[in-house]
Amino acid sequence: MSEKQAKERIEQLCGVSRETMDRLQTYADLLEKWNPSINLVSKTTLSEKWQRHFLDSAQVWPHIPSDTKKLVDIGSGAGFAGLVLAIIAMEKRPNLSITLIESDARKCAFMRNTARAVGLDVEIQTKRIESAENLSADVLTARALATVSLLLSYGENILAPQGCCLFLKGQGCAIEVAEARESWDFTTEETNSITHPLGKVLKLTGISRVS
Repeated sequence: MSEKQAKERIEQLCGVSRETMDRLQTYADLLEKWNPSINLVSKTTLSEKWQRHFLDSAQVWPHIPSDTKKLVDIGSGAGFAGLVLAIIAMEKRPNLSITLIESDARKCAFMRNTARAVGLDVEIQTKRIESAENLSADVLTARALATVSLLLSYGENILAPQGCCLFLKGQGCAIEVAEARESWDFTTEETNSITHPLGKVLKLTGISRVS
């Protein structure tokens, strides 16, 4: 998939306007500018940033329940997937509250700078995920962060009782899900990734600890 095709796929997948794509372009330009000094993403992926990072993040958008009021993205890094989702939400769901949690202060500075540049109102918390609490999120998202079991542990103090999780996972997804079931009850819905042949968008609902 070319970078041009990746951009077009975002437009089609999320139904966004040229204005939203311009905001994402501003984000992409800042990523290029900041990456040499902060190492936001692997430099080998910059030439494929629209497919590897932007489209990969945007594919989560159609899976977010329509009644979602609060979304929390953990381990946001350079803003993937949370900042991409927040920019899409500016147009599609302006009342959706989004919080990004990242422990690296430099990466948070980049995200805040990007948010200002595109006129985005988003909460960015510079802290370890373990210290986040009382957020009552309807949806918890994470990309390439940790195992499913660990992500669910992180979510205990973040998710509302009936909240769901949306995780971007790689080829080890099935093994991680099986391991997580040793400690957790949940229902899974898996969708093939549109950016990685063995990747999945993993949706977990009905989450509770095994009693």
